[in-house]
Amino acid sequence: MVKVERSMPAPESLAIEEKKKNGKYNLPDVVDRLRSDFNNKCYLCETKGLQDPEVEHLLPHCNRKYLERVFDWDNLFWSCKHCNDVKNQEEYSNGIIDCCKNDPEELLLFLYKDNDIAIIPKDEENRLAVITSKLLNEIYNLKNTGIRIAACEVRKDGVAMQMNQLYKAITKYRKNPNSKLNSRMLKVLLNTESEYAAFKRSYIRENKDLYPDVYGLIDEE
Repeated sequence: MVKVERSMPAPESLAIEEKKKNGKYNLPDVVDRLRSDFNNKCYLCETKGLQDPEVEHLLPHCNRKYLERVFDWDNLFWSCKHCNDVKNQEEYSNGIIDCCKNDPEELLLFLYKDNDIAIIPKDEENRLAVITSKLLNEIYNLKNTGIRIAACEVRKDGVAMQMNQLYKAITKYRKNPNSKLNSRMLKVLLNTESEYAAFKRSYIRENKDLYPDVYGLIDEE
């Protein structure tokens, strides 16, 4: 989960559909904008190139009980089905990080080691961080159904692949830091647009004493 810049103004169809009895909030202009704004990544798990994308409401509208939430552009997010299903619990209905308004990397640690994933709040008193960390840990580690075990494994394998690419890129860069190709590869891997970026960026930040040169590449254009 990383910071996302939402484009403005809202897609035109939302205002039009809001006036209808059963208007739609997922017409092509909305889908195209969300896919672009979120770099075709689920805003929660950061899986890229979704085969099962959904337009998700950060604050649920509860079968249109809260009609003002249905067409609110600021309330629409690009999500995968797995994350949307896991998030569909009462405890997550009003209190997870809005990654278009707050930077999740400032509030959470994204840890990966030996195929184990843990998301930890930096401040246990911060309600947003605590609840969001619980949700993200479930997204990556749930084992209550066979389908969810499989979905979590896909995401864990994806994080492992990206982390291995990062380790290899660091080794190449440190052997030849003057190589533009090596530095460019690291920048791509550490860019927020990349898949599972939060884990890679968190790893570098947590080990900045070991990799001060690589740490300097985070967010560098």
